[in-house]
Amino acid sequence: MKDWQKERVLIIGAARQGLALSRFLASRGSQVTLNDNRTAEQLTKAVETLSDTSVKFHFGGHPVEILDGITLVCISGGVSPTLPIVQEAIKRCIPVSNDAQIFMDIVPCKTIGITGSAGKTTTTTLVGRIGRAGARPDQKVWVGGNIGTPLISFIDQIKSTDLVILELSSFQLELMTSSPNISAVLNITPNHLDRHGTMEAYKAAKRHILDFQSTEDHAILCRDDAGSSDLIPDVRSRLSTFGWNHPIDRHPGTFIMGSDLAYFDGREDHPLIKREDISLRGDHNVLNVLAACAIAAAAGFDAQAMLEGIHGFAGVDHRLEYVGTINGAAWYNDSIATAPERTMAAIRSFTEPLVLMIGGRDKKLPWEDLALLIKERVDHVIVFGEAAPKILDALQKVQTTPESFSIDRAAGLGEAVHLAFERAEADDVVLLSPGGTSYDEFEDFEERGECFRNLVRNLQ
Repeated sequence: MKDWQKERVLIIGAARQGLALSRFLASRGSQVTLNDNRTAEQLTKAVETLSDTSVKFHFGGHPVEILDGITLVCISGGVSPTLPIVQEAIKRCIPVSNDAQIFMDIVPCKTIGITGSAGKTTTTTLVGRIGRAGARPDQKVWVGGNIGTPLISFIDQIKSTDLVILELSSFQLELMTSSPNISAVLNITPNHLDRHGTMEAYKAAKRHILDFQSTEDHAILCRDDAGSSDLIPDVRSRLSTFGWNHPIDRHPGTFIMGSDLAYFDGREDHPLIKREDISLRGDHNVLNVLAACAIAAAAGFDAQAMLEGIHGFAGVDHRLEYVGTINGAAWYNDSIATAPERTMAAIRSFTEPLVLMIGGRDKKLPWEDLALLIKERVDHVIVFGEAAPKILDALQKVQTTPESFSIDRAAGLGEAVHLAFERAEADDVVLLSPGGTSYDEFEDFEERGECFRNLVRNLQ
């Protein structure tokens, strides 16, 4: 067991991951300094949260002088390793880590890790529900990672008989040097190129979830996604897959068999649940359920646990979340959609006439395919936020006539909601599915989604 009392740790980033790690390390006797580019006035709540600890603070910038005497640097998910102070730490041979790696080093039980460009929150939540439905009496199932409260906050409560299910982002994975016992890569499509620079670097970060597995571990990949299935040669553990059609090799996997979701165990097929038992909208969510079942099967859960976990699940907050109906138009919150491809999946989940709100901050991703789908499926589109000029350029290239679909531009989310209200008619669906991050206007996608809910409810 590592002796944390000998460590002088600099934690960069005072969001939830940095706060949780600061508290954990301070409780273990480390000398902790929490650093953030924001000012002390902006971080009053963070200081209050840690007021009962020995954590020291350095806000308002990242001067390299604060590295003096530091033995470990930990960066939060939103902090890039290319930050000059992080690069200086590497130059000085100071180890760089994060909360997910430290958690993996000390967690006493089996772990499941789930990553992907889209669908990982829904899939992680589903696997958690299945796990809790099928858990033994002496077993607790913990769900966290990139969602909810960082599980390092609960490390002293986690027992060796428990099961931990983690959503892991590319930001967390790029620094990790260990892999979960069961690792799933749902898909890999263009995302976070503003952070990783190239698709090759992004894929390499995702692949880390597999890189440190043993032959006794399990890897779960998608047969129908090139980014995921391309990782099959890199698998060194026991492989399972998921996809629409029956696996064509000897590897176990889930698939659609008539009206059922089914599991092939390597020898024979087993029906699991009826497709009609899935309450989630969209084919992309059927794939998420297939993934969850493949992961659950690798973890040893049976069909009854899968049914109990999946039945009645209407989705996670801010993911195609129904907010209400106003003047006959149904309003949906898909604030978690922070890439154009996620917005495309949301659009395909509806057959009703659509009023779409897109925008936020761009991640250096292409908008052209989304623009083409908007031309086919959307009646009115409202563009807002920093990414508006780039999105408008893509839309105007495909808008052959003003009648094909209308375009409005809003300064921010509030104005976008009011424009959508003016455009919406009875039987329409009004959809917030931004395709960009929230950081131009909000702390995160959750704050953006909460704001959207309140704005919509105030329209009634």
